[in-house]
Amino acid sequence: MNKIITAIILGIIEGFTEFLPISSTGHLIIANQWFNLEGSFGNMFNVVIQLGAILSVVIYFHDKLIPFSGNKTIRQRRDIWRLWKKTAVGVIPALVLGALFADLIEEYLFNPYTVAIALVVGGIILIWMESRRKSYRINYLEELRYGTVFLIGIFQCLAMVPGTSRSAATIIGAMALGASRNVAAEFSFFLAIPTMAAASGYSLLKSATMMTGEQWMLLAVGFIVSFFVALVVISMFMGYIRRKDFKPFGYYRIILGILILVLLR
Repeated sequence: MNKIITAIILGIIEGFTEFLPISSTGHLIIANQWFNLEGSFGNMFNVVIQLGAILSVVIYFHDKLIPFSGNKTIRQRRDIWRLWKKTAVGVIPALVLGALFADLIEEYLFNPYTVAIALVVGGIILIWMESRRKSYRINYLEELRYGTVFLIGIFQCLAMVPGTSRSAATIIGAMALGASRNVAAEFSFFLAIPTMAAASGYSLLKSATMMTGEQWMLLAVGFIVSFFVALVVISMFMGYIRRKDFKPFGYYRIILGILILVLLR
């Protein structure tokens, strides 16, 4: 298969799955079993194109994330800077654990079996969380405290296991700590910005000097495609969670995980 077409397909998969609680990395690992971007470049490609999807968050939520607009009040700018500070606190656990264990995780856990098991377990937890009687005490981003966002950051570390889903881990963690579904989803998106920027930068630095011109082109294609697809998905997803819960994503995870285990036999 033409490698550019492969990069486009993987970019679509990344953009579509990055912000849904179904694991973009897991889907990319599975997809790479049939496409021709395997090996160390394939793993790096899967990580770096996530930055394209993350950039779409900044564009979609620019009014909540960029404090420099001239029509913002002093209080609004202060709130935005406070949100960035909380995001920085939330990313600390992932930065520390990622620096210590990223290579080991990539070597031993980036495989379809791990993805399948993580999909099923995460799906069960997601359905259980949504089945509980809920009483949210955090209904606005401004109500998130520094201690709470640090704990959400610890939950995010579970996503280092491929198939867990960074989005699912942070959303489940935030909801378990009392955040509403909407707040949990939004903060999950914001937390992705420094997390995935750091992961992509680290992965790119390790491989940049060894990449060919063709590989740079494939990376650019995957990056751009994931950006535009993710921009559309974020808009649809935010509309969805205002009306419905995450149970369908839980069922999808379980079905996909079981299907993968059956096909791998």
